[in-house]
Amino acid sequence: MRFTLPRFISSVLRSNRRAMRRTEDWQRLIGKALTPDISPVRKKRSPPTKLLEIRTFGHNPGNLNMLEYVPQALPAGAPLVVVLHGCLQTAKDFDRAAGWTQMARQGGFAVLYPEQKKVNNSNCCFNWFRPSVASRDRGEVASIRQMIESMQRRHKLSLDRVYVFGLSAGGAMAAAVMAAYPDIVSGGAIVAGLPFGAARDAMGALSVMRQGAKREPHAWGDLVRHNAPDDVKRWPTVSIWQGQDDQVVSPANAEALLAQWRDIHGLGDEPTQNGVIGNRQVRRWLDDNGETVVEQHLIASMDHGLPIAAAKLKRLTEKRFYLDAGVCASTEMARAWRLIPRKES
Repeated sequence: MRFTLPRFISSVLRSNRRAMRRTEDWQRLIGKALTPDISPVRKKRSPPTKLLEIRTFGHNPGNLNMLEYVPQALPAGAPLVVVLHGCLQTAKDFDRAAGWTQMARQGGFAVLYPEQKKVNNSNCCFNWFRPSVASRDRGEVASIRQMIESMQRRHKLSLDRVYVFGLSAGGAMAAAVMAAYPDIVSGGAIVAGLPFGAARDAMGALSVMRQGAKREPHAWGDLVRHNAPDDVKRWPTVSIWQGQDDQVVSPANAEALLAQWRDIHGLGDEPTQNGVIGNRQVRRWLDDNGETVVEQHLIASMDHGLPIAAAKLKRLTEKRFYLDAGVCASTEMARAWRLIPRKES
């Protein structure tokens, strides 16, 4: 085959271009291999305090969602806090305000968030007033027990240090959990909640929320005793938090709660301690060892919601039912339960 001079020159040029491209490719590869990595070293970040949804924990008779947070390398025997949100709230939103997972990472304990579904209640309220879901081993209360036992088994948590914390309908459900399982729960905090057994249906619940219900202390106590096991060796310690200007849950319910749990513990009318801390009146009944058994915090000028720190309130996008009241209830309870260090005096 004959090549004319122009064709020959064109063929040589194409060959040279291919050779040059191959050479350039090798140079780039060699240069990359020999060039030292001078990118900045990134610092390891702390693991995020994200709630993990657990889909299998029992037969779940109350049809609730289960979310948990367990810090990395949590030692066996760590405590557990069960947190119950209020109406129109989710577990994740409530945790952003209450800060339980953040304290769990710092203090070394686990957190459980049972979460209501709209299919059970259109406002996502726990159905604390229905005996079919709030009595021992029934409905939503039974689901919460299964969640607790699942976490204890999987994470080797303490069997003796289980605490429950709830707001509003979650506070009323916290009272129901303590009434149903005093053999499991060591202590609880009820924020703007209601006594166990105060209502039996939705209409009754609305009435009690607005104006409270009147019973003798022993009658309030009997509602708990009839729901609990017969062989209770110890009853949970109870902390009651209430805004004096609450327009959703009448402060009369805080007095009924106090009467209920004082009767359960066999305590008299007069508190061991009675004083004012900031803008709240605090009454405490102590045992012979000086430990708080029942206490009540009445916060002046506070409406319905969870008292939190002002700095945290500013960072929230959803501020409904979260209030700057000069005290953070969740932090105070974490200290009281010795989950985080107590505040230095």
